[in-house]
Amino acid sequence: MEAIILAGGFGTRLSPVVQHVPKAMAPIRGRPFLELLLQRLERSGVERIILSVGYLHHVIQQHFGSRFGPIELEYVVEQSPLGTGGAVRLALTHAVDRQAFVLNGDTLVALDYRAMYQRYFAAKARIAIAVCEMEDTSRYGKVMVDGDIVTGFLEKQAYSGRGLINAGVYLLDRDLVSEHPTGEVFSFERDYLTPMVASLRPYAFRTQGEFIDIGVPEDYDRAQREVVSPS
Repeated sequence: MEAIILAGGFGTRLSPVVQHVPKAMAPIRGRPFLELLLQRLERSGVERIILSVGYLHHVIQQHFGSRFGPIELEYVVEQSPLGTGGAVRLALTHAVDRQAFVLNGDTLVALDYRAMYQRYFAAKARIAIAVCEMEDTSRYGKVMVDGDIVTGFLEKQAYSGRGLINAGVYLLDRDLVSEHPTGEVFSFERDYLTPMVASLRPYAFRTQGEFIDIGVPEDYDRAQREVVSPS
């Protein structure tokens, strides 16, 4: 299995508590957050990872080098911010496998990657989206589903209360966003997924349990208390 990790963020909202490193390198109990994510992917059987980097990318490259245990690491450097869509589009040009996971470098999700990979093929989907049930979806937006098919997305703050959220993990065909030119700036969620959801018919892979996005200080603090490294 192959994965792309989006790790080029500035971490603006974390700047009061984390400085001088990319957001994905924010320390959790003395270890970079990205290291914890890589460790989980290693245990899941991922063999190759493309790191989409930008801001202070040398910090990540110098820390990890070209391998993480058995995992081969490749770096794709954004010379200027491309948005999530532009970053995914550029990274996919470096993919070796026909399919690749796409993950955010600031989020941990309790996820069975092998099972998601198998369901993706069984469903003959072009894209699968990991969705997670939350008591309050207002911070993340709500995912609308019909059975196992994603039918739409409600914007953040548009709906509060229990529901499914987009957990930020995708499995997709490497040609999925090929209609967008390499180097184009766009949002994968807003400019691609949302308008294309009816034709894409994404498969909703449900997961439950841990979901931590360290993008804001309160969840970064929660990660310090709750995140446990795989043994």
